[in-house]
Amino acid sequence: MKSKNNALSRRRFIQSTGAVLAGFTILPNHVIGGMGHKAPSDKLNIAGIGVGGMGYRNLKNMETENIVALCDVDWKYANRNSFREWPTAPQYKDYRVMFEEQNDIDAVMIATPDHSHALPALMAMRQGMHVYLQQPLTHSIYESRVLTETARKYNVSTQMGNQGSSNDDIRKICEWIWAGKIGDITRVDAWTNRPIWPQESERPKKEMRIPKTLDWDLFIGPAEYRPYNEIYTPWNWRSWWDFGTGAPGDMACHVLDPAFKALKLEYPISVQGSSTPVNTESPPNAEMVTYEFPARDNLPKVAMPPLTVNWYDGGLLPPRPEELSEGEGMGNDSGGCIFHGTKGKIMCGSFSENPTLLPRSEMANVKQPERIIRRIPNAMNGGHEQDWIRACKESPENRLAPSSNFDYAGPLNEMVAMGNLAVRLQSLQRKLLWDGTNMRFTNIGSNDQLQILTSDDFEMIKGDPKFNREYTTQSAKQMAEELIRHSYRQGWEQI
Repeated sequence: MKSKNNALSRRRFIQSTGAVLAGFTILPNHVIGGMGHKAPSDKLNIAGIGVGGMGYRNLKNMETENIVALCDVDWKYANRNSFREWPTAPQYKDYRVMFEEQNDIDAVMIATPDHSHALPALMAMRQGMHVYLQQPLTHSIYESRVLTETARKYNVSTQMGNQGSSNDDIRKICEWIWAGKIGDITRVDAWTNRPIWPQESERPKKEMRIPKTLDWDLFIGPAEYRPYNEIYTPWNWRSWWDFGTGAPGDMACHVLDPAFKALKLEYPISVQGSSTPVNTESPPNAEMVTYEFPARDNLPKVAMPPLTVNWYDGGLLPPRPEELSEGEGMGNDSGGCIFHGTKGKIMCGSFSENPTLLPRSEMANVKQPERIIRRIPNAMNGGHEQDWIRACKESPENRLAPSSNFDYAGPLNEMVAMGNLAVRLQSLQRKLLWDGTNMRFTNIGSNDQLQILTSDDFEMIKGDPKFNREYTTQSAKQMAEELIRHSYRQGWEQI
């Protein structure tokens, strides 16, 4: 078993990642594609990074291949399953050391907290490794753009872990819409029941002793350092801005996937958010985001007019369709999506599951359109991972890209990340206009200021309520630029 932490120098790490993050068109001359280290059985050699939670399930769906290395900053968490499941695979806490020491890796599965997605994925692709990266793809818009461009430059096989993108139901939705079943679509409503964890929290004041099995400095990674508290990890990291991306980061890559795919979306032209109180540390308990998209190229049987997409979470729901009968639920337990067309509506659950025309009675007479999108067997139970493995083994020239490869998943994730920006910039009280090509808001000026909640206290004094809300003022332009493209902590920064 190996555990070497921080053994790779800051200089070597920056050399490995910095050129791409600073300007992703600066790339080495050599490009590696296909499997670099074929095992005798022609299986992929896969390394896992972040293997204590969802990463374990992903690796189980990949165990048709060779699991050759396991990396996690929390060895107690990883020892619950992955370390026991693959005891002969070398164990690491620092993926930089793993990449440095182990030269037999063909592909990596990454399921770390959101803020630690981009850098290991970038390092892996620069070494010619294929990448399976859990959703949301990245913590920021800029990181998504970098990974999209890097995957394209290196001709590696990539897949984001939104398994609904490979299932039959999303294909059915696309085929219905492209066949003109509900006419031209001008509005989509999407929602999730998340968060189902505590949010709207202030930073804990108590510093706790770091467990011996956890490398806290590596967990922090590129984020700003803070003292350890057990509230941050494992799992609950998603409720802190520095580490996670709240309810949208957890579910929007699943719920918005059918809209993004079926309606041929790219960059929105505007976004606006509102929410329950949002502070400097933690996402709100409930929020709404409205995106506007321009018209896209029409398809043979349906037009693609300007589109409004509305996102709801935290128990908020869109207006109930009049086609639903009394007591009939919308979507499924974790969320859903409704397409509003000029000739009807389509509703599905999260992960695109169980799509139906509205009213449901329309399903009795519907003529199914021709299947024009390939199907992936057992998509929700390993097929999504296996389709990525299939693509990894194909030559770059003949590769059939997986459903959520980074060319697709990168722009989808930019949309998701922008929702969090809209919520965090909402005190500007305006629709934010977006230049997607250049990744910037065009109507935030140098003099615009944000008022952001820092503390929200309540107490009863002799039977009377006392409310104490404190705010900080920040430059809106500077904060927007930081949210779009993060500044990394010293030792992890780009050059």
